[in-house]
Amino acid sequence: MSQSALLDEAAPLPASRFDTVSEARLTWLRFRAHRLAMVGLVLTIAVYLIALFAEPIAPFDPQRSNSRLVFFPPQSIHWIDHSDGGGVFRPYVLGSRLGRDPVTLAAKFVPDPAHRIYLGLFVRGAAYRMWGLIPSQIHLFGPINPRETVFLLGADRLGRDMLSRIIYGARTSLSIGIVGVSCSLILGILFGGISGYFGGRVDWTIQRVIEFILSLPTIPIWLALAAALPKDWSPLAIYFTITLIISLIGWTELARVIRGRFLALRSESYITAAWLDGASQKRIIFRHMLPALTSHIIAAVTLAIPMMILAETSLSFLGLGLQPPAISWGSLLEEAQSVSTIATAPWLLLPGVAVAIVILALNFLGDGLRDAADPHAR
Repeated sequence: MSQSALLDEAAPLPASRFDTVSEARLTWLRFRAHRLAMVGLVLTIAVYLIALFAEPIAPFDPQRSNSRLVFFPPQSIHWIDHSDGGGVFRPYVLGSRLGRDPVTLAAKFVPDPAHRIYLGLFVRGAAYRMWGLIPSQIHLFGPINPRETVFLLGADRLGRDMLSRIIYGARTSLSIGIVGVSCSLILGILFGGISGYFGGRVDWTIQRVIEFILSLPTIPIWLALAAALPKDWSPLAIYFTITLIISLIGWTELARVIRGRFLALRSESYITAAWLDGASQKRIIFRHMLPALTSHIIAAVTLAIPMMILAETSLSFLGLGLQPPAISWGSLLEEAQSVSTIATAPWLLLPGVAVAIVILALNFLGDGLRDAADPHAR
């Protein structure tokens, strides 16, 4: 055999496309295989986009009331218009008139086939300022005639559109989850990392503080702190205070997880090698230890956001969180405390359905991210 043939046989095989895949790409491929996680990702992105662009997406001003349309029932959308004798795609809802129940003789709204309210996309409606900056009157959908009113999800006790209020409430409830988790994440990584890395008296002191906070009954503490807020504070001040209260109580679980992982990583050979090589404590913590905790931090954060949302919802539902004119899912559910009200207008529970959907989506997303980012799962 010639020398050139021997060299050709000894030449390395060409690298496959899997040999050059980055860590981020591997994580994404693993995450994409998790179907429920992908569903959770799509739902989470959709809900946060709705919250971000609440002003143009909501068809009406959430504070606009109409005393003649109190507890107006949800209206169904008809997609094909047969008024001209043929079938034309033209969405509309039937108007209503006040009638009587033939059995109880109670007043109720009944559909009026002679009154059709046509719907359209990018229609003019109530004026607003998107994010408080950009003035506009264009809404994503709504009645073509701006003087008309439709209630796709019904109306509340003041005749306000529930769909618009749920959309605006999403911004408050979801942003509290993000801001609260960000504060808890900083506190948890800071105190948990210090406790696990240095150990000794520092560890003992921080753990006793964490145990004291965990020993406190959560709901009574929330109630006491929320009730202590001055009644004359603005909704914005109450918003940030409620977020701070929830964050100061919610960081402890993450801190204990970080502390345990730091204690385990402290004895790893590559940490010892970095220390012997003269690496600073800051570099050891942020370059070598924290990246190894990515999956644990992701899991803790994605599970903490639903807890923050539920905490705000619980406080507002009990009347101790955000109060009108502020709108959140919890404050909307506060109106559904009475059994008689629910019997009259069961659609007032729809904010609870929104909470359940978001919680499930975030949990699915968190499970998928945790499995995809865990290096031991491969």
